Parts: sequence; C-alpha cells; structure tokens
Amino acid sequence: MALKGKSILLGVSGGIAAYKSAELVRLFTKAGATVQVVMTANARQFITPLTLQVLSGQPVCTNLFDLEFESQIGHIQVARAAHLAVLAPATANLIAKLAAGIADDYLTTVLLATTAPVLVCPAMNTKMYENLATQKNLETLRTYGHHIVEPSEGTLACKEEGTGRLAELPEILEVAGRILTPATLKGKQVLVSSGPTWERFDPVRFISNPSSGKMGYAIAQVAARRSAKVHLVSGPVSIPAPRGTTLHRVTSAMEMHDLITRLAPQMDVIVMAAAVSDYRPAQMLPQKAKKVGSDLTITLQNNPDILAQLGRSKPQAKQQILVGFAAETENLIENATSKLKAKNLDFIVANNLTQSGSGFGCDTNQVRIIDRSGDSTELPCLLKEEVAERIWDRIERLFQ
Repeated sequence: MALKGKSILLGVSGGIAAYKSAELVRLFTKAGATVQVVMTANARQFITPLTLQVLSGQPVCTNLFDLEFESQIGHIQVARAAHLAVLAPATANLIAKLAAGIADDYLTTVLLATTAPVLVCPAMNTKMYENLATQKNLETLRTYGHHIVEPSEGTLACKEEGTGRLAELPEILEVAGRILTPATLKGKQVLVSSGPTWERFDPVRFISNPSSGKMGYAIAQVAARRSAKVHLVSGPVSIPAPRGTTLHRVTSAMEMHDLITRLAPQMDVIVMAAAVSDYRPAQMLPQKAKKVGSDLTITLQNNPDILAQLGRSKPQAKQQILVGFAAETENLIENATSKLKAKNLDFIVANNLTQSGSGFGCDTNQVRIIDRSGDSTELPCLLKEEVAERIWDRIERLFQ
C-alpha cells in the first residue's frame, strides 16, 4: 500500500472545511500512515486539537512556544520526520503565506523547514479562490514544486455555488499515495481490461456474470500510481475510474475485442482482468421477448477469444508483457497452466471462486501466480489493491 509506514504531516488551517480533517486523519491511519497534525490558531476555532489527537494517536502541534515540546526544537523534528506534508484545508491566507515564505506560526514555520513534498488542498469561497492574488500564489507554489489538488464545485458554506469546496477525501488520499510512490512505470503504455460484458438477446435483457470490476480497477490504479500511462477498458460497472487513467467504456465482448485489438500494438503491458463472456446470443430480438407460456430458446455462438488473439499477435519490434486471469472452480493449477500455455502469456493470475474472500464482488482476493517456467506463487488473502501491487512487482521484474 502506498501510504503504509509513511509519516504524514497534516496541516489544518482555519476554514469551515477543517471539520473534514478528522475523517482525513482516519483515512490516512487506516491506510497505514502515521499522522502528525499541525493546526493554526484559526483552525482551532472550527475543530479541537483533542479530536485530532485522539484520531491520530499523536500530540497535536499548535504552539510554537510550547516549553515542553519545543525544548527539543520540536518544530524542526516534525519537519524532518515528514515524508509528505498535506495542507487540508489550505485557506487563501495559508496559501499566501506559503508563497511568500512567511513563518509566523507553527504550521508555516514547519513548512519552511521541511524538505518533504507538499500537497496543497485549497478550500475557500469561490471569489477568494478565483481572485488574481490567490491564483498567482498557487502558480508560485507550483513553481516551488508543490502539488495542488484543485477544489471541487458545489454548494459552499456561504450558500453560494461554485468552485472552492475541499476536494473529495479519497482523491486527496490517492494523490498523496501517488506522490510517495516511485515512478517505476514512467514511460510505459499499459492496457487493463476489467468488469463483465453484457451480451444482449433483446433490448432489455442480456447474459452476463457478477464481475464488479474491482480487481481490474485496482490494477489500473496501481499502474497509474507508478506513473504508467494507463488505458482502462471497462465493461459496465458502478465504480469510478481511478485518477490518472484513460477510461474506455464498452458493453459487449465484441466491443471490447474491437477496442483492445486497436490499442494493443502500442502497449508495453496488457493485463486482461475482465470477465469476458465466452458466448453471445446468435440473434438479438428487435423487441422485448414476451412471456407467452412456452419456453424460450436462445442459441449462443462463440465470442472471439481476445486473450488468445493477443498472445498470437504480440508485436515483434518490442517486448510486450501479457498477463491473463483464470477464475476456476476446480483443478486450479492444471486449468490455469493450460490457459497460460495455450494463450502465450508471460504469467497468469489464478483464483478459486469457491474460496472464501476470493472472486466476484469481494474487496479481497486470494490468488496464485503461475509463470511460463511453471513456478507457482500462492498469495494469502489480501485486499485487491495489495494483490495489484504484487502483480505489478512481478511485471517490473520481467522488464528488468
């Protein structure tokens, strides 16, 4: 996990969005990070240090002249310990001070002393955000190398509509993780397929499977976090596309086939995690089939085998890594190994759908990775994001 074991300095300044900092602390700690909160005097008017101290498990820094903490020059220790400084919310006032190099309280002093990357999350009234001075200050911070998560649009605390709301917390978390992740896939073109396909037999009915797309989306997310250029080809799912990916929505296996066939030659890595329907109705009825009392017979025909076609048509001019998935209910190793060889894969990720915590719809997965040499590595039951990390570690070793 990108944030596991990292030390996050969370700077909270005095805006109404300061109440969201409590949930942000919880999310960071849940992701395995240690959080050191530093608050401005104005922030304490919106949320108490005690709340953030309980959630973070760390004393909250507020007073630059605290005799006990500062006896060891505590603000320098805080600055040195941070892997990343996150300012959420960052008010117009804090942004202006940071741009000008002012250090007149605990937070701005720490920010001037730290060498950690800084992630600025503005939150303010729309007119304040659009003010030329604020925009100039943000541009100055970009020239310093600071990262900015733009605020979102919506109803503000002042009841106005516009840009200025603090970005969604999962987005802040993801950007923080990306900053702290080495760019090991920079320059690589990656294609990930995910989700189910729908094979219609009339305008309102279709044949499909229960794939949620969570595994494929996690694979795409981790690749983007490692700075790959990611094309995510997704069947119909209800989860948002990971930040930094190019999403291509498809419905049927034929649509997925045509799109992947077009994109594949330019890719350095293709990971086929989609649960593509093997069959489609031979004929789609023009109108909804009515229930008339007799049985309905649907004739099915084969869909093209996208993975096998990719294996046969690997480009000769470049090394292209091809990874497949095998969801089985029996004879896991035998069936997965057979698929690996038949489809010319570099390795295959196999899981037994009958195992607890594995398969469709789960947030976890328990897989076995099998390569061309026959080497088989069984992973414990992990979150799908952790499984994705292991898959990309394996792919990067192949490049090396």
